[in-house]
Amino acid sequence: MAIAGGSTSSRNGVAKQEVMTKRVLIIGGYGNFGSYIAAKLALELDIQVIISGRSHDKAAAFAKSLKDVTHPVDYHALDITEGLPLEAVKPDMVIHTSGPFQQQGYAVARACIEYGCHYLDLADGRNFVAGIRALNDQARTRGVSVISGASSVPCLSSAVIDHYKSKFSRLESLDYGITTAQQTNRGLATTAAILGYVGKPFCTLIGGRMRNIYGWQDIHAHDYPEFGRRLLGNCDIPDLALLPDYYPDLKDIRFYAGTEIATLHFGLWLLSWVVRAGVVRSLKPAAKTFLKMARACDGLGSGNSAFHMTMGGQDHTGQPKTKTLYILAGEGHGPYIPCAPAIILTKKLLRNEMHNPGAYPCIGLVDLDSYMAALAGLNIRKLEM
Repeated sequence: MAIAGGSTSSRNGVAKQEVMTKRVLIIGGYGNFGSYIAAKLALELDIQVIISGRSHDKAAAFAKSLKDVTHPVDYHALDITEGLPLEAVKPDMVIHTSGPFQQQGYAVARACIEYGCHYLDLADGRNFVAGIRALNDQARTRGVSVISGASSVPCLSSAVIDHYKSKFSRLESLDYGITTAQQTNRGLATTAAILGYVGKPFCTLIGGRMRNIYGWQDIHAHDYPEFGRRLLGNCDIPDLALLPDYYPDLKDIRFYAGTEIATLHFGLWLLSWVVRAGVVRSLKPAAKTFLKMARACDGLGSGNSAFHMTMGGQDHTGQPKTKTLYILAGEGHGPYIPCAPAIILTKKLLRNEMHNPGAYPCIGLVDLDSYMAALAGLNIRKLEM
């Protein structure tokens, strides 16, 4: 197992760190999500950031590129498939941003429990996030928090539900989705994760029963304020497995995702039928090709992404009620939305503002106002309808 380390530190910086700061190791720290989380946490007075990834050069270059940081930024080359040498790095918390999580086990989380530090990930894999509770007893015994799915789903979706559920006597349906900007710095791992479920069956709650639907099918259009019409299709996320337990009045949960360019979305919908028919097992092996095709279309799109959730049920007089929330992101700022929970929860855990040892999905841990406050200064806003 190779481990290479470094630091941008000075003697004064190290002394301050030893006395005042907590160390946060970010796995995938120079990637799309990790780099934003690192840049924000590095500004905190009581946090020292440690950048890690497979490439020592990339970790070092990104660490040295961060400006106006409060403490020296450390960096290490780590390959999580070869083990996690936490004794050498000595973190107080680990943030795992290196997906796709669909094919990963819990080796990183288990290593954190054994070492005795908090763990948090940005996983969106359904089984991965739902299954994290298997580590609950071990995490509680060690007195650490192990949080999975600290991302748009299920963290943001549950924050929206909790914000509005008091307006309903019964919250019975959720219809929501995410449409991504074409001009997004998408990665290979994210592309592979999406292609992995295209045309494949998975369950969601329909009419009070779990029923099979198919990835990227049930194609339809949704009109977003300011951004116009976008195509959406079925998307598999942790919420579909988790939310029925947390909100037992729900009878229907439908989640969709889509691309900005209709031609790309429609093409993927057509290919979903090829997978569903069994002509090919999966589109995942073609992830590099799909990513190249998507990037070639960037000039046809914009930097506008959006989230919407329509909640349905009964008001307190027994009458039908619906409420829709939009979160609109311009200027390519949409990818920062999944980063907010990691930033919020890391600060809470390390400052002992949150003491909830155990292993659990990231549901009900961040309120909507705090979530939006963490995105202040970005071109991200909410709109109620």
